Amino acid sequence: MSDAHSRLRLVRAGIDTYQQPVIYMHRDCHVCRSEGFTALTRVLARSGDREVVATLNVVVDDRLELDVAALSESAWTLLQPGSEAWAVFSHPEPPASAPALRAKVFGQRLGEADFLALMRDTVSNRLSDIELTAFVTACAGDRLDKEETVALTKAMLAVGERIDWGGGAVLDKHCVGGLPGNRTTPIVVAIVAAAGHRIPKTSSRAITSPAGTADAMEVMAPVALDLDTMRRVVEREGGCIVWGGNVRLSPADDVLIRIERPLDFDSDGQLVASVLSKKAAAGSTHVLIDIPIGPTAKVRSSAAAAFLEARLLATAQALGLDLSVLLTDGLQPVGYGIGPALEARDVLSVLRNDAAAPRDLRSRALDLAGALLDAAPGAAPGNGRTLACMLLDSSAALRKFLAICEAQGGFTEPGVAQHTRPVLANRTGQIQRIDNRRLAKVAKLAGAPGSATAGIDSRVRIGDSIQAGEPLFHVHAQSPGELEYAFEYASAHPDIFEIGVTQ
Repeated sequence: MSDAHSRLRLVRAGIDTYQQPVIYMHRDCHVCRSEGFTALTRVLARSGDREVVATLNVVVDDRLELDVAALSESAWTLLQPGSEAWAVFSHPEPPASAPALRAKVFGQRLGEADFLALMRDTVSNRLSDIELTAFVTACAGDRLDKEETVALTKAMLAVGERIDWGGGAVLDKHCVGGLPGNRTTPIVVAIVAAAGHRIPKTSSRAITSPAGTADAMEVMAPVALDLDTMRRVVEREGGCIVWGGNVRLSPADDVLIRIERPLDFDSDGQLVASVLSKKAAAGSTHVLIDIPIGPTAKVRSSAAAAFLEARLLATAQALGLDLSVLLTDGLQPVGYGIGPALEARDVLSVLRNDAAAPRDLRSRALDLAGALLDAAPGAAPGNGRTLACMLLDSSAALRKFLAICEAQGGFTEPGVAQHTRPVLANRTGQIQRIDNRRLAKVAKLAGAPGSATAGIDSRVRIGDSIQAGEPLFHVHAQSPGELEYAFEYASAHPDIFEIGVTQ
C-alpha cells in the first residue's frame, strides 16, 4: 500500500494536552478505516524527517474534515510540521521496554538495561499513559530496592541533557516538599552565589502544592530559560533559579511526575531518582537536601526521614555526588504567604532585611545556606551560617539576587490580589496544631498557583494565643468566586488550626 493511502493534511488543533501528544482524526477518514484506528489507539505520525507517537482521539461530527489530522500543542511541538504539511500514519512498533514493564508489574527486580529501555520509551512517547501508570504503580511504596533506585536514577540521567561546568565545585539544594511557604531557595541561591560559589538551581513548578519555586520566582523574573541562556546567567552571576522543565535535564522525570500527580503516590525510590537525576544532570557536585518532618508534611516521622536519608546517600554515592541532609521542622508553614506572589513577597522582605520579614523563613534560609557553605570544598566547618548571615545583613545577597533576576530577563515586583477576606478564629485559646495539607488546599481553591497573586497570608504559629474573632489567616483571590470557594472550605474545616483552650 502506498503512503497516499495513509496520508492526512496536518492542522493545529489549538488544544493543550500538557505533555501527552494527541492526534485528532474523523472516524470516517480513509486512514482510520484502512489502518483500523479507533479511539485511544497509539499512532505513529511521520512528517518530513520527524516522527511522533501519539494517542488518537476520534471526532464523530463535522468539525474536522476527512482529509485532515489535527495535532495537540504537544504533538505539534514534537513534530514541528511546516505550513501545508502532511503526515503519514501507521501503527507504531511495540515498545522495546514492554517485557521489562510486564516483569515489574509482576513483582520482579529490574536491572540497569531494563530501566534504561523503560526511560528511553518514556521520553520518546512509546509508552501510553496507561502503561506509564502501571510502571509508577509497580514502583510505588517500597517496591524499588536500593540497587533498583540507583539503576532508575542512572537511566533517567542517561536519557536527558547534562551540563558540564568544567572543574570546581557546583553547589545545589533541594527540599523534598510538603511544607507550604517554604520558599528558601531564592534566598539560599543569592547567599551562596554572593559568597562566590556556583549554584545553578533548576526548580519545578507546583505539582500538588499552591506554588513551586519556579512559580514564585517567575513572579519576580523569567524562569523559562533554555540551556544556553541558563549557562550565560550562571557564568555571569554564579547562580540562577530557572524552571527545569525547559532545559530537559531529566525529561523522563517530567513525564513520570505528570503521571504521579493525580495518583498522589509516595515512593522513596522514585523521589530519590527524581531529585538526584536532576541534580547530577545539572552538573552539581555538592548537594544539600532539606527534609521537613511533620505529621502533615510529606515525610511524617523521624523513622521515615532516616529511611529516605539512607536511600539518598546510597544513590548519591553511586552517582559520585557529595550529598548532605538537613532534617528540619515540618510541623507548620514557613513564612507568611502561601501562593506564588505572596511567597515572593516574603523572599524579598527577608533579602531586604525588612523588620517585618518572617523570622522563620530567614532563620531556615540561613540554616540551609550555612550548611551548604560548610559542605563546599575547603570550607572551615561551622563557619557557614556566620558567613551566610553576614552576606544577608550586608545586602550582598540582595544585590546578587537582583543581578540574577536582571540576567534572567529583568526584575518585577510581586503583584497583589484584587480580593481578600479573613478567616476568623471561632474560639479563644492557644494554637496547638496546624494542618499543612488543608491549609495548602485553601490556597489552591483560592486560585494558586494558576493565579499568581492568589493564596493565603497567615501570621499565627503554634504556641501563639488568639482571641475568638481574630484572623487566623487572610484568603487572597483574583475573583470573588474563588475567594468564596476557598473561604467556604476553610469555614467547613475549623480544625486546620487546632485551638486549645487556655487554662
